[in-house]
Order: sequence, then C-alpha cells, then structure tokens
Amino acid sequence: MDKKDEVENYLKNKNFNNPNLFKKRKDWDKYFMEVADLVSKRSTCLHRKVGAVIVKEKRILATGYNQPPSGFPHCDDIGCIRDDLGIKSGENQEICYGLHAEQNALMQAAKFGISTDNASIYITHQPCSVCARLVINAGIKNVYYREGYPDSLTKLFFDTCNIQTKVIE
Repeated sequence: MDKKDEVENYLKNKNFNNPNLFKKRKDWDKYFMEVADLVSKRSTCLHRKVGAVIVKEKRILATGYNQPPSGFPHCDDIGCIRDDLGIKSGENQEICYGLHAEQNALMQAAKFGISTDNASIYITHQPCSVCARLVINAGIKNVYYREGYPDSLTKLFFDTCNIQTKVIE
C-alpha cells in the first residue's frame, strides 16, 4: 500500500463530525478581554491600568493602553499631575498627562490606516464619555468592558446611538 492509500484509509476511519473530538475553548469575549488585560500591563498610570483591544471579525485590529503621548515622560517617572492638584477620579479629565486606552487604540488604527467601522472594542474599564464619543464616531458598534467608571454620560451616549454594551466578568 502506498502513502496515498494509507492516508485515504486513515481518513476513512476518522470521525471528524464527532463533537467529542473538539475541546471546549475559552469563548471569544473572554479571550479578547484577557488580551485587553495583558495590554493594560504596559500602562504607566499610577492609579488605573487600562487596556483596549479593537476587534473585527475575530481579528485584532489595534490595541492601546493609558499613557502619555509618545515622547512625553511617563507618570511613573514624573508623578501624577492629578494627584498634585487634588483632582478626583472622573472629574476634569482634560487635566492629565495621559491618553485613555481607547484613545490610543483608535489613534493606532488611524496611524496605520485601519478602518474601525463596524468593529468591537474590549476594554478593561467602561469608557468615559469623551472616549464614548470617539468610539461612536469611529464606527465601533459593540463595547465590552469589565469594570465601571464614574461617568454617567457614557450610558446616555451609547443608548442613544444604539451601541451595544456588555459587561464581561
């Protein structure tokens, strides 16, 4: 018997339709949230490490984490301006050295000419209302996150603009 016949006989005896052959793998939502967790570890924020992953058709398009702009000193080196000025979480978001993870992910997609239209984003934390507006105008249709954020406008923007949200445990 030659190899071709051997392969044909081998394949005839396999039952590829048997569902027991396939091991149960982690679902896509949990997988992409784990990627967002990994991305968040690059953050140099002293308070909240956030990661974001933009996904389309189960493929990663771009990632981002909260940090100052490229070339600017990092907060873990120079300190936090918000701490120094006594600014509470969720207030005066414009007074911060860093960009949010969603902003960085969207900028990476833009920088490399990657369309985010009809994509999804997985974020370790619920977006603030500024990021919610950016996500909406970037054409992202689904937002998945694990932890909340103290910004009540976010829900209003997402609900009004028909953006699907889901908390991933």
